[in-house]
Amino acid sequence: MAEKTPTQLIDSFDRRIDYVRLSVTDRCDFRCTYCMAEEMTFLPRSKVLSLEEIARIAGVFVQLGVAKLRVTGGEPLVRRDVTTLFQQLGALLDNKGLKELAVTTNGSQLVRFAPALRAAGVSTLNISLDTLNPDRFRALTRTGTLAHVIAGIDAALEQNFPRIRLNAVVLRGNNEDDVLPLLDFALNRGLDIAFIEEMPLGQVNMAGKPLEFLPSDTILRGVEQHYNLESEGAPDHSGPARYWRVDGSSTRMGLISPHSNNFCGSCNRLRVTAEGQLLLCLGNEHSISLRDLLRDGASDIELSNAIVTALNDKPKQHVFDQPDQPQIMRFMNASGG
Repeated sequence: MAEKTPTQLIDSFDRRIDYVRLSVTDRCDFRCTYCMAEEMTFLPRSKVLSLEEIARIAGVFVQLGVAKLRVTGGEPLVRRDVTTLFQQLGALLDNKGLKELAVTTNGSQLVRFAPALRAAGVSTLNISLDTLNPDRFRALTRTGTLAHVIAGIDAALEQNFPRIRLNAVVLRGNNEDDVLPLLDFALNRGLDIAFIEEMPLGQVNMAGKPLEFLPSDTILRGVEQHYNLESEGAPDHSGPARYWRVDGSSTRMGLISPHSNNFCGSCNRLRVTAEGQLLLCLGNEHSISLRDLLRDGASDIELSNAIVTALNDKPKQHVFDQPDQPQIMRFMNASGG
C-alpha cells in the first residue's frame, strides 16, 4: 500500500501548526545591534538552501496544512534572484492551500522590489523601523540610512499591500523615547505597528551581552497616557502580537512580549533557517536538517514524515529568563527573523 502524506501538523501539546517562516539568507545590508555582531562570518553559499530547495520545502509544508508562509532573513531582498522564489510561492496561493504570503524586511530594498512582491501575491509586509532619528538609526543599524527605509515604506504603500506593519524593537535606555513618534508615524500613514521586547539570542551588543529589554506593559502604560486604546483580545493566528486599536483609527498597536507575557501556549509556528534547519522553537535548539534530507534524495513524503516526527520534540515554551547571559548562542539573523 502506498504511504500516505500527512495533511496537518499537530504537536504533542495539541497545537496546530499552520504558519512557517522561511529564511532565504543569513546576510543583511544592516548590522543591527540586537540582531548580529558588527563583524559577521556568514554561511558559505554551499550550505545555504537553493531557491529551488526552499520552494520545494514550502510546497511540502502547504501540503501539510500550512496556510501562511513568511519569507525572512537576514534581509530576504538581498538574496540574488529572490523574486523568482516569490513567484513560485505565489503559485501556492488559493487552490494549492496557501492563504497568506508575507515578508519581513528592513525596508532598504523596497523601492526596488515592492512592485514585484505585490505582483507575486505577497499580501503582508512587516518592516523594521526602530527610530525616526537618523543618527540613532545609523547607530542601531550600524550601516543603514533612515531615508532609504522611509522611501521603501512609502513605495510599499503605493502598491496597496493589504497589510503593512512596522516592527520596532524597544531597548531600555536607547530608543524608548521613540515609541510615541513611531506610533504617530504609523497613524499618519495608516499602518499597524508592533513594539517588541528584545529576544536574548547571541552576544550582540558592545559589551558582549544583550541589551536590557523594556517590558511591554511599560510601553502600554506610556501610550495610554496619550491615546485611547481598545484591546482586540488574544493574539490571532497571524503571530504572537497582542493588539490594541488606536483612537478608533485603522491603526493597531501590537505588543510582542517574549519575556513579560509568554505567548507559547498559542504557538502555531515553525522556522526554517537559510541552511535548512527546521527550528521547532526560537528559544530552544531543537532542530533537524531538511537540507540534508533533500540532498540525500528524500521524497516529498519522506520530508513530510520527517517534519511530522520532528514536531514531537517541539517544546511547550521557550525560557527567556536569564537576563545576564543569552540562552541561545544563535544570532537572530541565523534564526530566520
